[in-house]
Amino acid sequence: MIYEMRVYRCVPGRLPALLNRFANITLKIWERHGIKQAGFFTTVIGESNQELTYFLQWDSLADREKKWNAFQADPEWHAKRAETEKDGAIVTNVEVQILQPTAFSSVK
Repeated sequence: MIYEMRVYRCVPGRLPALLNRFANITLKIWERHGIKQAGFFTTVIGESNQELTYFLQWDSLADREKKWNAFQADPEWHAKRAETEKDGAIVTNVEVQILQPTAFSSVK
């Protein structure tokens, strides 16, 4: 099992729009593609309170590539993303890391 950590840095004031998009659009599309989330977090104390950090769980890099590419090519995702960004961009930067649990991790 591997995990993907994604940190989305939002345009100031646009974090609520990003949270709404995940809650009402993205998660439903992910479910259709078999993408499993392992947690979503907003920053309370840190560099910026305009960040969303989340983790995805994958069986392997090949699993990630197959499912993520299918999601990225999904016509509904493209349409809904464009619709949610009609008033302007929501995200300024995305940081991605692929993580492997250690032998002593509580998650495997």
